[in-house]
Amino acid sequence: MPDRFPVIRLLAVVLIALVAGLAVLQAAQPAAAQERVERKSILQLLFGGGSGGETRSPKPESPTTRTSRVKKPVASAPAAPAPEPAVEKLENARKILVLGDFLANGAADGLTEAFAEAPGVVVVDRTNGSSGLVRDDYYNWLEQAPAIVEEVQPSIIVVQIGSNDRQQLMVNGVREPVRSVNWMAEYERRSQRLIDILRARKTPLLWVGLPAFKSPAMTTDMVALNGVHRKLVEKAGGEFIDIWDGFVDAEGKFIFTGSDINGQQVRLRGSDGINLTGAGRRKVAFYVEKSARRLLGDAAAAGVATISSQDFPEIFMPPAPDDSPAAIMRTLPVAMTDPDLDGGSALLGEMPVSATLVRTPRDMMVIDGVLPEPPEGRADNHAWPRGNR
Repeated sequence: MPDRFPVIRLLAVVLIALVAGLAVLQAAQPAAAQERVERKSILQLLFGGGSGGETRSPKPESPTTRTSRVKKPVASAPAAPAPEPAVEKLENARKILVLGDFLANGAADGLTEAFAEAPGVVVVDRTNGSSGLVRDDYYNWLEQAPAIVEEVQPSIIVVQIGSNDRQQLMVNGVREPVRSVNWMAEYERRSQRLIDILRARKTPLLWVGLPAFKSPAMTTDMVALNGVHRKLVEKAGGEFIDIWDGFVDAEGKFIFTGSDINGQQVRLRGSDGINLTGAGRRKVAFYVEKSARRLLGDAAAAGVATISSQDFPEIFMPPAPDDSPAAIMRTLPVAMTDPDLDGGSALLGEMPVSATLVRTPRDMMVIDGVLPEPPEGRADNHAWPRGNR
């Protein structure tokens, strides 16, 4: 037992020294710096993880300085020019009355644009887009046209109709198919009646033909209707305006894109192959505009200030010429041997022969085939002896 006491005393001394050392370390650290230290396990030391050490109080966030982006000055687009004021129309301006279906409505729009700068011309649109000469139960042009003409008192009447007429037509209580014999007879009768109504006052009539369409069957029907309208309109003294070539190619086939009034390639027809674009409507109006300006004369000029009946008399389109034999002026053909052509009064054979008509060596060779005598001494002169023939 006595041998154990020194060992115990040694352990006690070591323990006291450790406690004293810990006390010294705690005293050396400031109170504010005393923080709880979390011990790490063997796995955390080898592989990491955990809180990774001391728990520190979060640092106060420093105020972040936000830098605003400086916007670059954007160049403002130039202001669009103010639209030019519409030309004020004269009180007694000439009126162009447009009648018909949806195609005629497009022609009216184009004519309005064409004469926008003409104070002496007003375009009156009285079209009905779904109308025609077949469905008179929907809109009867034979009943409506007289009242419209009486109301507007037009100087020129423009008509384009027929694109909606590819329907069965009621004839004597029977529905006739399109372009049958009875259908064509009744359609021609209605067309003639409408033309008579519009020409009752001798008002110039400009009847616009129908264009080709995408559907071949529809195009064929339009050709037939154009034939009916052309024959009747020209017979009544009106003018049939053919626009067909403006909406087909060189082979006569339907086109979507073609030349506009300025010769530029533009879209003329809608995707349905029936309706017209703005350029197409303006092109139809261009055909009509030429004839209308011819009839209106100076009244269609852009600088007209006044229109008087004395300066611009009523427009008159003469009736169709008489086809009777007595009304036809015939001119006899003029012969090339007519003496009046060169101012003479007698034919060449009756004039005396002058010296200039004697045949020359050239005439003898060409006409008679006789060569002139070769001169003496030339190689082709074979006379022998020399000097003798």
